[in-house]
Amino acid sequence: MSQQIVEIDIEKLVLWTENPRDPIDSNADDQAITNKAWQNAEEKWNLLKLAKEMRSHYDLSELPTVVMQNDKPIVYDGNRRMILAKLKHGCVSLEGFDIAVLPEIPKTIPCNVCSKKIAIENVFRKHGDSGSWSPLDRDIFVFKFMGESKSLFLKLDEATGIISSNPHLNKGFVKKEIFNNEKLKDIGLDFKGDKLYSKHTKNETKAILEDISNKVAQKIITTRESRGNVIGVLDKENRVIIENNINNQPKNLHFKTTGIIIPKEETKKRTSRTKKNASVLFNGDLYLKPGTVSDLYRDIVDLYEYYLQNKSYLSQYFPRLIRMALRLLVETASNDSRSSSMEKYVENNFAKAKKELDVDNKTTLSTQNVTESTLVQLLHIGAHNYSATSNIEQTIAISIILGKMLTITHGK
Repeated sequence: MSQQIVEIDIEKLVLWTENPRDPIDSNADDQAITNKAWQNAEEKWNLLKLAKEMRSHYDLSELPTVVMQNDKPIVYDGNRRMILAKLKHGCVSLEGFDIAVLPEIPKTIPCNVCSKKIAIENVFRKHGDSGSWSPLDRDIFVFKFMGESKSLFLKLDEATGIISSNPHLNKGFVKKEIFNNEKLKDIGLDFKGDKLYSKHTKNETKAILEDISNKVAQKIITTRESRGNVIGVLDKENRVIIENNINNQPKNLHFKTTGIIIPKEETKKRTSRTKKNASVLFNGDLYLKPGTVSDLYRDIVDLYEYYLQNKSYLSQYFPRLIRMALRLLVETASNDSRSSSMEKYVENNFAKAKKELDVDNKTTLSTQNVTESTLVQLLHIGAHNYSATSNIEQTIAISIILGKMLTITHGK
């Protein structure tokens, strides 16, 4: 028998404990499943809404999908409707549920009785891509019942608990644009098989993931805002962790089964940060002598303005273009001032330029490790595809000292 329409008593039908909508302990009975559905913790069941949508009568054209297991008819699809049917006929009960809202439902209904394989295929066809399941529900289903490999999204949740503990992360755009292989590697995380490896300590990894969770909860990262720019919106201390650990060898991390939990109350109570003004490239306008150096300087400022206005739509790698442009600017300035090399240009002008900076700007340089001995190296890596070149804060710091140097050599 592949599929067969069979009439079955509502009382005999058994609700599915492994329902992807909200799985429960395999030993749970129909009443326990009904109680959980009524709690509707993540608004997955909505029994009252369904009862109203059914209107005056039960639609017999919507057949429950049933699999016979140990002579018991298990409902693989149609569990919400069967809960309402069981409530109607007193098979289960709920305090506070008014059965008067239910339509007429026969005590015996036609069911599509089929093999488990066909049931799984039918359930997935109806729900897999319809939006009725969350991305994590879908990934669990295809792994557990369809023999597919675990998705990266599922592996991350099994390793940390962060997605199942934070429903605001259980979204399609989070799976595709934040917790994908490329973005995880950018923040120092990777998987070998099912095991999570990190370039950071457990506490550092937790802090970074919590920060991402908060940014999504606070809608700092959405499908419209900061799209794809994960590192760029993190708190400064977490960006520094990622930068400082970039060359570390990844180590296997194991979180407890409680995972990384961000209480909903904490997220709701937080006051939004005061919106910060964007840092200014070169620490303000430069007034340079007409020529190639001045033209390049103005082009870079325009490029940075474009970045500020469009970074929600740009990739996180766009700042690398600005870093590369700074290197070109210094090369041009060194040639124009007849310095034998970039190194010589920096050697001749760095110390004098730094003396003209105020305390805050000197601190910025120190924080971003911009010194006379590191500046040329930082500019050189701008010509390569290194993750460090995406650090816009360090790029800003480089531009501050370059602004003073250019004023010395090319100022009006």
